[in-house]
Amino acid sequence: MSIGRMFRMWAWMLALLPLASRLDACAACFGKSDAAMAKGLNAGIFALLVFVLGLWVAFASFFVFIVRRARQTGEPIPGDTNDPQHN
Repeated sequence: MSIGRMFRMWAWMLALLPLASRLDACAACFGKSDAAMAKGLNAGIFALLVFVLGLWVAFASFFVFIVRRARQTGEPIPGDTNDPQHN
């Protein structure tokens, strides 16, 4: 980065510094828990939580499906006492 470009960047930052007092935190951080932004943030967290839990359930049900299919076909389940490689 050249010295002139760095100087311009610092000049812009110093010029915009007085405007920093106009910035406020969002409603969730500022303490207004009944504001629309806080309600939207909570709804977004809940939606992501439902999505992640749905993926975990799908992942677990895949392995349940594999075990059930193995028991129906008579194939030994790895780690089971009937597994010939286990004995």
